Formats: sequence, structure tokens, C-alpha cells
Amino acid sequence: MSELNVALIGAPNAGKSSLFNTLSGSHQKVANYPGVTVERRSGLITTESGHTVKLIDLPGIYSLNDRSLDETVSREVITGEHEFETQPDVLVCVINASNIRVHLRLVLELKSLGLPMIVALNMHDLATRDGIEIDTNRLEEELGLPVFTTVAVRTSGISRLVEFLDRDASAYSKPTGAMSDTSTRALQKEAGRITKLVTVKEGGHHKMTRVLDGIALHPVLGPILFFVMLFFMFQAVFSWAEAPMDMVECTFAIIGEAVATYIPEGIFRSFIQDGLIAGVGSVLVFLPQIIILFSFILLLEASGYMARAAFIMDKLMAKVGLNGRAFIPLLSSFACAIPGIMATRTIANHSDRITTIMIAPLMTCSARLPVYTLMIAAFIPNDPVLGYFGLQGVVFFTLYLAGIVSAIIVAAVMKKTITKGTLQPFLMELPKYQLPRLKHVFLELWQRVRAFLRRAGTIILYAAIALWALTLYPNPPEDATEADIYYSAAGLIGRTLQLVFEPLGFNWEISIALVPGMAAREVAVSALGTVYALQGDEDQVAESLATVLQSAWPLSTALAFLAWFIYAPQCLATLATARRETNSWGWTAFMTGYLFGLAYLIAMIVNLAAKALM
Repeated sequence: MSELNVALIGAPNAGKSSLFNTLSGSHQKVANYPGVTVERRSGLITTESGHTVKLIDLPGIYSLNDRSLDETVSREVITGEHEFETQPDVLVCVINASNIRVHLRLVLELKSLGLPMIVALNMHDLATRDGIEIDTNRLEEELGLPVFTTVAVRTSGISRLVEFLDRDASAYSKPTGAMSDTSTRALQKEAGRITKLVTVKEGGHHKMTRVLDGIALHPVLGPILFFVMLFFMFQAVFSWAEAPMDMVECTFAIIGEAVATYIPEGIFRSFIQDGLIAGVGSVLVFLPQIIILFSFILLLEASGYMARAAFIMDKLMAKVGLNGRAFIPLLSSFACAIPGIMATRTIANHSDRITTIMIAPLMTCSARLPVYTLMIAAFIPNDPVLGYFGLQGVVFFTLYLAGIVSAIIVAAVMKKTITKGTLQPFLMELPKYQLPRLKHVFLELWQRVRAFLRRAGTIILYAAIALWALTLYPNPPEDATEADIYYSAAGLIGRTLQLVFEPLGFNWEISIALVPGMAAREVAVSALGTVYALQGDEDQVAESLATVLQSAWPLSTALAFLAWFIYAPQCLATLATARRETNSWGWTAFMTGYLFGLAYLIAMIVNLAAKALM
């Protein structure tokens, strides 16, 4: 009896790899396919009759229209086109018993290949627990394929499947009744029809998910719900954070007073007061808002809603040549553009991936939050809008929206010019709705908070110390009429850059802050705190930075400053990540150039328009 070659194939999250592990046990090999970084897993089974079965665990796919390197390898192996792998004798298509409608689409598409097939209805125990009952006999009739229920994590749950594999390759018959139309729409329609016929009992949770998706994924209600939640989130960031922010600010004020009382005047007191407290403290005061923002995002992710948001955005992004898959990295960029850019690795189409990388920095990351909050608190009164909403929250939402709209416009221009390409379909399995596990949410939140505090203790601290050092020398002339910092090295840098930024309404203090702000956006707030602390009297230093700026800047400058930070790539780490992920200095230069160009142009327009209207 010859060796039987069997390939396990299925969509991600179907439990395919778990089934492979249970079938092969310790008799498996893990390597890479030659020439690519796609993992190859193979194993051997020896049946009761002594028959050898060679198993191959293929990378997960949603369809034969490969959109990634993993999917290309799977397609080439099962179609016999792979250079180093023999075409399998039998396909075992693993599908999730709790969500057969999504997985049956792949089964129907694989039937068109004409290879002998077996369907493993996996995670049958979990489906039964959730109250889902599938008529496997009817499913066999509709598919024209043998169907076995399996529980991949238990040996007893795969015994019937192993028994069926204990035969020669010639004993398996090829499938009949394959669909002639294998378009995505036709396959989904047929999968839906079969699912309705074979589902005896839907299960309460499954039914609830379907009802909720009827609202969350509705073509009209879905986008409205999405933007209402975003709007509420930004309102909460301002209204709920006010009290804890006051507490943090008060704490630093008390520390500052203690320093002034107990440490004699001199360079050490200046270092503590003007370098550390004014620098790092001016950023840490925004920690409550960052906690509130990330709490909302993590709760939405844990509930299963964020995956739906990707589908909601798919139609909008399709109009600019991208699909919902690009939304996932862009969503990550709301936390930080660096993991967002790295997440584009899931986008197989090269032009789509480049476009997504180029627009990721336009998403409003958490580093912009201190800048936005400072400007809004200083210059925007929290007057009621429509009787219910605070004006500050509305402006905050508008800034986030401006970044999203700008990203869509830039993507549309790029997809019609330098990154042209065909639109790729978006396929993704939606997770079930669930109540977030607070323990996991708190752990994730702590990771984000710790990352922010680490930046405050490293990048922001070092930048604040460096800037403070630049303000010490040279000493001012004897007939000086300005504050000491005006004549220092930092002041010289600021006054030189002011010549460039004057059309934007930026003074020399702002120009100084933009330089260390290239390390990280929030460093600009720290730098402003240091600059204004060093040129103010004791009463002015005791005031909050927002109060100081309110009297130092006109409204037109503040609005131009906000516009600048919507677009400017004030983050060297982001540019370095873009260089690594694109493997191109050209694309990195393009990103830097167009973002700085947009920032300068929009900030200048805002400044001139605000002056004309005031």
C-alpha cells in the first residue's frame, strides 16, 4: 500500500494547526519552504493497518485568490504548481462548526479543483456548548463530500477521521457537482443557502451576534453608530479627565514650590524646576486623557466590535482604491504609527501596502494628544454645542477627523497616480461579540501606560535636559533687554528657524520646541514648558503652561500650531520604521517631504485665514 499524501487546508482560526498537532503527535517536522519565509509543517501517521499517511499543514487561506505569500504557497501546493512539494492525494478541509457560513465558501471553491476531499467539522464541542446543532448528513448531501465532526484538541475527537484515512489513494473518489461560477458573490450566496439548510439549531449567542451585526454592519446605521461612538469617546476624553488632570497639575505645582523653598537658587534648582518639572511634568499631566482614550479603544477591541469597524470602513476605503484590510494597520496607528506601519505586513498587494504606510502617520497617534489637549485647553472655551456637547470635545473630534479625511484624500491621489493597482477583495472572519474581560483590558492598558511613562522617563526626559542645557550658554550681554534664554544657543536656534516659520505665525519659542519635537511629538509640549519656564517670573512659572500660552500667543498661531501637528512627521522613529518596512530611501523621502509640505501649507493657510477673520 503506497504512502498517502494528505494536506490540511482551511481558513485561519478553524483549528487546522491544532488538528495537525493531534494527528501527527511528535512525528512532525517544521521548516521553511525554499526561498521564502513561509513555515512548512509536515508529519507522519501510521494507521492500525500499518498504512503510512504523510500530513502537510498548509498556511491558512480564505480563498484561492492569493493575496499574501502564505496563500500563494497553499494555492501552489494544492494545484500541483509548487516546485518543491508534491500535489496531495487528498484534501482535508477544516472548517469551524460555530461559523460554517464563512468557511463553506472555501470548501465550495476547493471542490472546483477536482481533488478528493474530506470536510472536518472542527470545534464541534464548542459549537454544541453554544447551542449550535448542524445536520452533518444533510451537509454531506449538499456538498457531495464526506463530513466528520472533530475535536482537534482531543485524540478521541479525531478517531473517525483517522479511520477514514486508513486506505489507499485510489479508494477516494473525486467530488462532483462543482460550481461553474466561482466568483466571491456566487460562492457566498451558495454557502449561505447550505448553511440555512443544515443548521438545525442556531444557538442563542450566535443568534445574538447575527442580530447585533444587523445593526453594526448595516450600510446606513453601521457608519452612524461608528462615528457616534468615536464622537462620544472624544467628548469623554475631555470631560472625564478634567479632575484627574487638575490633581496631576496640582501635584507638580506642590513639588515645584517645595523645590523653590528648600533648594537654594542656582543651576541645580534651575535643572530641577525648569528642566525636569517644567519639561516632563508638562507632558505627564495628560496621562489621564491617554488612559481614558486607550480604555475606550481596548474595550471596543475586546468586545469584538473593532473588526466590524474594518468592514464598515471597507466601502469607504474601496472608493479610494484600498480595502478594509488597510483599516487594521490604520487603526493601530491611532495608538502609534510604528506598530501601524509594521501591521501593513498583512497586506499582500505591494501598492496597497505602500499606500497604507504612506498615510499611516496621518492617523492621530497618542503622542499628538498632549499637543492637542494643551492647545484646546488654552484657546478653546468649553462652551456647550447644541446644548449637550462641549466645544472642546467637538474640536478634538474634528482634529482626529481631519487626519482621517486627509489620509483618504492622499490615498485616493496616490492610487490614481504612483501606486495604481487593482482593488483586492476584503475577506476576514468576524470574532463573536463578548463581554470584555476586565483583567485582560487592564493588563493591555497598563502596557500602553507603561510605554508612555517609559517615553516620559527616557526620550522626553533626555530632550528636556538637552534643551535646558542649551539654554544656559552663552550668557546674556550686560545690556540685555530680553530673558536670558533669548541670547542662549537654544534662543539662537529658535530665532534662526523663525525666519522659516514666520509665515505660519510661529515665534522663536515655537521654533525651538519643534527641534526636540522631532524625537517624539509630545516632546514639543515638554520643550514649550521649559522655554516659557525659563523666561517667566516666579508667578508665571507657577501658572499652568496653558495659561501662559493663552497670554503669549494669538489664536491664529495656536490654530496653525494644531494644523502643523496634524500633518508634520515629528517622529524620527516613525520615519526609521517606514524606511525598514518599505526597504526604500525613496519612499521614506517621499513620506517626509509630502507630510512636511502639507504641514507647512495647511498651517500657513490656517494662520492667514484666522488673521483675516479675527
